Amino acid sequence: MRKTVNFNKDWIFILGNDDAEKAFADECRNFTGEHVDLPHTWNGKDGQDGGNDYVRCVSSYAKKFPAPPLERGGKAYLQFKGVNSTAHIYLNGKKLFTHDGGYSKFRVDITDALKKENLLVVLADNRKNDTVYPQTADFTFYGGIYRDVDLITLSPSHFDMDHLGSPGIKITPEIKDGKGIVCVKSYVVGGGEVHVTVLDGSGKVVATEIGEDVAIEVPSPHLWNGVKDPYLYTVKAELMALGEYNSLVYVAEYAEVADEVSAQFGFRSFYVDPEKGFFLNGRSYPLRGVCRHQDRPLIGNAIIASMHEEDIALIKEIGANTVRLSHYQHDDYFYELCDRAGLVVWAEIPYISKHMDNADDNAVSQMRELIAQQYNHPCIVCWCISNEITMHGAGADRLECHKKINAMCHKLDDTRLTVLACYMIKRVRNKLNYVTDLVSYNLYHGWYLPFFSLAGRKLDRFHRAHKTVPLGLSEYGAEAMTGLHAEKPKRGDNTEEYQCIFHEKYLDIIEQRPYLWATHVWNMFDFAADARNQGGEPGMNHKGLITFDRKIRKDAFYLYKAYWSDEPFIHICGKRFVNRCGKTTHVTVYTNAGGAELYNNGELIGKQSGKVCKFIVPLSDKNSLTAKCGEIADNAEIIRVDSPDPSYKLRKKGNNKSWEKQ
Repeated sequence: MRKTVNFNKDWIFILGNDDAEKAFADECRNFTGEHVDLPHTWNGKDGQDGGNDYVRCVSSYAKKFPAPPLERGGKAYLQFKGVNSTAHIYLNGKKLFTHDGGYSKFRVDITDALKKENLLVVLADNRKNDTVYPQTADFTFYGGIYRDVDLITLSPSHFDMDHLGSPGIKITPEIKDGKGIVCVKSYVVGGGEVHVTVLDGSGKVVATEIGEDVAIEVPSPHLWNGVKDPYLYTVKAELMALGEYNSLVYVAEYAEVADEVSAQFGFRSFYVDPEKGFFLNGRSYPLRGVCRHQDRPLIGNAIIASMHEEDIALIKEIGANTVRLSHYQHDDYFYELCDRAGLVVWAEIPYISKHMDNADDNAVSQMRELIAQQYNHPCIVCWCISNEITMHGAGADRLECHKKINAMCHKLDDTRLTVLACYMIKRVRNKLNYVTDLVSYNLYHGWYLPFFSLAGRKLDRFHRAHKTVPLGLSEYGAEAMTGLHAEKPKRGDNTEEYQCIFHEKYLDIIEQRPYLWATHVWNMFDFAADARNQGGEPGMNHKGLITFDRKIRKDAFYLYKAYWSDEPFIHICGKRFVNRCGKTTHVTVYTNAGGAELYNNGELIGKQSGKVCKFIVPLSDKNSLTAKCGEIADNAEIIRVDSPDPSYKLRKKGNNKSWEKQ
C-alpha cells in the first residue's frame, strides 16, 4: 500500500553561488549550513524591500534519511509541490532529475538510487534566464523549496506517479437527460483491477464500477452550485492486486488493495454568452470577484495551510463568487478550498509580460502540468494562456505559441474554456484576441492613465468589434496605503479615499455592462513587487483591498462587501483619517442594509438609501460619528485640527512598512 511521509523537517540550507556543481560538492556533501524546515524561501524579506537586485541565485538544500522499507518490486518517490524556479535533484551524488517551473508539482523516482543511508540534495535555481517563465512581471520571484516535500512508497502495482504530477485519476462529470454521469480514467502501473466507488457529500456510497476507464451513473445528482451550495462528491479508486506472487507468474485472484487514491468532484454545467455573460447550471451567474497573490510578509511564498484558509475566509467575507488565481499555479490545497467554498476559479500559468523565444516549450509544459494536476476541481472553468504578453515587443512566434497552447488545452480538456488577459494598451483588433474562447482586459484608466470613462469605452469598442467573443475585466485597481488620506483625493496620491473613488467608478462601469462575463479586482491583498518603489513603501504593490499581513481591511473592501455580500453590515469610511481641517468634512458610508442614517455627537446629519451613502458633516472640535440602519451600526471618531496632518501625505522616500515592526 501507498505510504506517505512528510519530509519538511530537518534540512540544511546554504545560500549558494551561481556554480551549482561547486555548491553541491563543497557544501552539501559536507552537510554544513543553516538548519531550516520547509516551506522555505531565501529571499522572503529581501524580495520585499525594494532593493535594486534581490537575491536570485542557486541555493542548496540537503537532507539525510534512512532507506524506507519497500515491498518486493515496490517503488519510492519524492514529491515536490513547489521549488522555484528550476530544481536539480541529487541523491547520493547522482543527479536524478531536473524540473523547470516554480509553481507546479513534480515527482522523482528514487528507487534505484537508494542506499541504507541517503543524502538528498536539491539545488534550487532562481537565476535570471530566457528559458523558464516567469522572468518579467510585477511581482517578486522568490527562490526556495516553498511547498511541501513528501516521500511516497508504493507497491509494484500503483496509480501512475509519472503522469505530470497528476493524482492518478481523471474525473469528468456531466449531466445527461437529468442524470449524472461521471467518467473516471485511471492511470495504472504494474497491472491489477481498479475498483471505483462514488460517495456523496455525507460519505454514503452511491455507485460503484470496475475498470480503468469507466462511466458511472449517479441518480438524481446534487449540483455544485457556486457559493450558495458547493456540493461535492468523492471518487475513491482502489487498485486490487493479486494476493500471492512468485518470480514467474501471479497465482491468485485479485485479493488485496495495492494502492488507493481519491479526489472530490462536482456536477455542474456552465457556458458564456457574449451578450449576457456567465451562466452556471443554466442560470445567469455574473462572476464578480478578486485576484489573488499567495505571498506573505517576510516569508514570501513559504506559506502554510492556515494562511490559505485565512485567504479563503476573507474572500468569502467580501462576498465574491470568483477568484482569479494569478499569475501561476497555486497550491493544490487552495483549489480544494475553492471547491468547498463554491468559488469559480480562473487558473493560469506564468506566461506573462514578455514573450521569450527560447521558452515556448516551458510555457507548454507548465500548462500541461496545470491541467493534469488540477483537472478534477469543479471550481475551475477556464485556463488562462497568458497575461499582458504584449507589454513588450515580440515576433510571430508569440502568436504561434498562443495557438499551440490553446489547441493543447482543448485536446487535454474539452470541458473547459481558454482565456487571455490583455494588456490595457493592446489594440482591440490584435490577432491574439482571436485565439482563445474568452478574452478579458486589464484596465487602469483612472490610475496609470487618466479618465475613468476610457475604460468603459475600450470595453464597448472591443464588444462591438468582436460580437461573438465573451469579454471580461481581468484586472482593475488603484494603490492605497492605510496611513494616507486626503479631503480632496487625487489620482496617484495613494490614499484610501482615492482608492474608494476609483472602485466606485469601476463598479458603475461594470453595472452598466451586463455582457462582462467576469470581473476581477486587482488585488485582494497587497503583495510584494521588489522592483517597485512607490508610496514611500518600496518593494510593494498596494492595490490590495486588504493589507499584505491580512490585518487591515481597507475602506474599499467594504464597498465590494456592500455590493456582493448578503451578511448585513454598515461601515463608516475614513476611520484612520482622524485629524481633519475645516468647518465640514466628507463622510462616506458603505452598507448592504438598504441605506444609512448618520449622526454626529448624537445629532442626525442625514439619511440616504443605497449601498454608497455620502454626507457632508459640520465639524466640532471632537466628533463622534454613528451610522445606523435598523439594528446595525458603526462608529468613528474625528478631531478637528488647525492644519493638515503631514503624516497623511504621500512621501516620495522612506519606509512605512508596518509589518516590519511586528
